[in-house]
Amino acid sequence: MLPQEIIRAKRDRQVLSAEAITAFVRGITDGSVSEGQIAAFGMAVYFNGMNRDEAVALTTAMQYSGDVLEWRDLDGPVVDKHSTGGVGDNVSLMLAPIVAACGAYVPMISGRGLGHTGGTLDKMDAIPGYQSYPDKALFDKVVRDCGCAIIGPTGDLAPADKRFYAVRDVTATVESIPLITASILSKKLASGIGGLVLDVKTGSGAFMPTYDDAKALAQSLVQVANGAGLPTSALITDMNEPLADCAGNAVEVRNAVDFLTGAKQQPRLAEVVLNFAAHMLVTAGLAKNVDDGLAQAETVLKNGRAAEKFGRMVASLGGPADFVEKAAHYLPVSNVQIPVRAVVDGYISAIDTRAVGMSVVALGGGRMHPKDQIDPVVGVTDILPLGSAVKAGDVLAVIHAQTQVKADTAAQMVQQAMGICEAKPQADPVIYEAVTL
Repeated sequence: MLPQEIIRAKRDRQVLSAEAITAFVRGITDGSVSEGQIAAFGMAVYFNGMNRDEAVALTTAMQYSGDVLEWRDLDGPVVDKHSTGGVGDNVSLMLAPIVAACGAYVPMISGRGLGHTGGTLDKMDAIPGYQSYPDKALFDKVVRDCGCAIIGPTGDLAPADKRFYAVRDVTATVESIPLITASILSKKLASGIGGLVLDVKTGSGAFMPTYDDAKALAQSLVQVANGAGLPTSALITDMNEPLADCAGNAVEVRNAVDFLTGAKQQPRLAEVVLNFAAHMLVTAGLAKNVDDGLAQAETVLKNGRAAEKFGRMVASLGGPADFVEKAAHYLPVSNVQIPVRAVVDGYISAIDTRAVGMSVVALGGGRMHPKDQIDPVVGVTDILPLGSAVKAGDVLAVIHAQTQVKADTAAQMVQQAMGICEAKPQADPVIYEAVTL
């Protein structure tokens, strides 16, 4: 089947067969389909969409375009979580060891920062010696021995998606729900997991800022994942303020260690972490219901088993053996730290969360270009939550920078991102709803 005929059919709003989609993806993988044809196909899908069967076919074709991992002989269920991206979203760092401590296996294949959002791998790279790209043998060993491993894509997972996404990124076709769905799920399916829970974010710091768009994406992901044979549910969560009280790489790792050890557990962050753990345990068949899952997750947090799992994972992947105990010693610190102060009295009524994320990028903690090097030490900490009462001169946040010039720039961005008014705003829920079949 000729690529141009497949493109023509989708251009003309026809429903593509699974065979046609598989043939096109095969051409993406082996190079017989050109970048121009990929771009044309992406644009046709962007404007005309795909039904569920087409999206399932695209997802599974990209899943099988490369390696597909298997975890057949483990003595427990294999589950994972994926977030559509946010600011101060270090949930994965706590979630993987919590769920592992409850008896599941979590081979968490994660990504780097994209735009204003932080990347899980960039956070883990702040840990000295940590190998975020181990070979398959080490990845397998760590998952079996520790119950969890947070790494980057191993081997050749979903290579068709990698090429397709690179073209979408430069042809204004990223914001297509069926293409986003296939991109996310093809990699998760290829990782060999048996269950998935998705964190679809909405608000000022999300890629889907409107609730309707976030719900549409969540429904697409759940329908297509289950259609492809992967039991999946989703939670729609709030990103109208940073989830943790910090944004950056080393600072978010320190925050995660504090959470796991009980030194600091902010209520909004704890609600997301524990609810995702509960839903993952239900999906894995290890909890009867969400309440049972919550109780299990809270238990392994309190008794230290989750922190122990995290420490073992870090050590097994090359990090310090006593990292959990001495995180402050091992994590790098910035040269300059300056406060961002309120200029009027009132309540924090709004936070432009995307702008906070971009302040971290401006400091060097994110990427302007794909090949940019990340500075792990920079970021923003002590961010006051929405609804906080402040007086002029109070500290709204603290900037961690390498130079005074960059610190001043970031401080101005964060100050402008924090809206203050006389009336205390009504709090948004942190979890809006669950989406299931």
